Amino acid sequence: MTDHEAVTATWPPAPIRTERLVLRASEARDRTAFVELFSSPEVGTYVGGARPREELDRAMPRVPGQRFGLFVVELDGEMVGVITLDRRGKERRGRVRPEGDEVELGYLLLPEAWGRGYASEACAGALDWVAGALPGEPVVLTTQSANGRAVRLAEKLGFVEVERFEEYGAEQWFAVRRA
Repeated sequence: MTDHEAVTATWPPAPIRTERLVLRASEARDRTAFVELFSSPEVGTYVGGARPREELDRAMPRVPGQRFGLFVVELDGEMVGVITLDRRGKERRGRVRPEGDEVELGYLLLPEAWGRGYASEACAGALDWVAGALPGEPVVLTTQSANGRAVRLAEKLGFVEVERFEEYGAEQWFAVRRA
């Protein structure tokens, strides 16, 4: 998200509590989980691959992910993933407004958190926050068409396919969720 959202949306917001999770700003204690997340081959399957753990450990700041639009997903006091809300670049394919620049939802969870409904719960919490912080704003989502689990989750969250296109060497599924 750009600086103009910071004027209308306070960041970081108070922690968001869902039934089982907390969405909150990143803290220093999350650093090890960030390294695990971005070095995981399973997590990297549909997002360009895993990064080398040694490289991440050297480059990762003491408090990673401190930026507008990034929520840590916490379960029982431990980070299990992240939710991101970013402005989709105007230069990229896929948009629902002529000028583009829509909010784009992204998420990554550690493999041990998969298959338990945490992604759905965390994304729903973040989408509720967007609806309150940026009323009327459409939210978009892009995932590889081959990532059937992500497509099914997006549909469950109310996203509707707009188009498919080639990007990053794979077919992408682009969808919108209207406010």
